[in-house]
Amino acid sequence: QVQLVVSGGGLVQPGGSLRLSCTASGIIFSSYAMGWYRQAPGKQRELVAAITSGGSTNYADSVKGRFTISRDNAKNTVYLQMNSLKPEDTAVYYCNAKHILTGTNSWGQGTQVTVSS
Repeated sequence: QVQLVVSGGGLVQPGGSLRLSCTASGIIFSSYAMGWYRQAPGKQRELVAAITSGGSTNYADSVKGRFTISRDNAKNTVYLQMNSLKPEDTAVYYCNAKHILTGTNSWGQGTQVTVSS
């Protein structure tokens, strides 16, 4: 059974930084593409960043140059380093694991990120 445990959210001032972590268990981590999504109040969930099993990345235009996704296959963990945070980055952030062959999706619990002075 896939389990994704997310940590690292919180309150930060504009311009600040946070790092989110998502640790997976119950899966062969290297067989999964990993992603971070977010959902702000009244808005649809959107992809923030994704990383393939081979390490290729893609980002939403709104976070390019500010956020970095990375993965450590030895630790079964994916990270989202968020720099130069803006109030519009405020949302609940979710970790996603997608099997590279079956396309099966699994979700971690959300973590609140609030950017406010």
